[in-house]
Amino acid sequence: MTITQAAAAVALSVALAGTSVRAADAPKTEKCYGVALAGKNDCKAGAGTSCAGTSVKDYQGNAWKAVKIGTCTAIKTPHGMGSLTPRG
Repeated sequence: MTITQAAAAVALSVALAGTSVRAADAPKTEKCYGVALAGKNDCKAGAGTSCAGTSVKDYQGNAWKAVKIGTCTAIKTPHGMGSLTPRG
């Protein structure tokens, strides 16, 4: 193997490794509003709250929980289905 071939092999390995790292870094969850129980939201739940665990009622429309991508709108609650956007 020549030096040029070796350098090309190393460059290809680095490029492929970078591609698999980017795929692994892709988000696997999304914010799903209106599905968290009181005090079980993942972060900010609208006015008067600061972050995780601060929602004041079950299924609060402006409180979100991280769920597997593609599952939010299939989650059924007593107030309807989960939402990808905050509800009033």
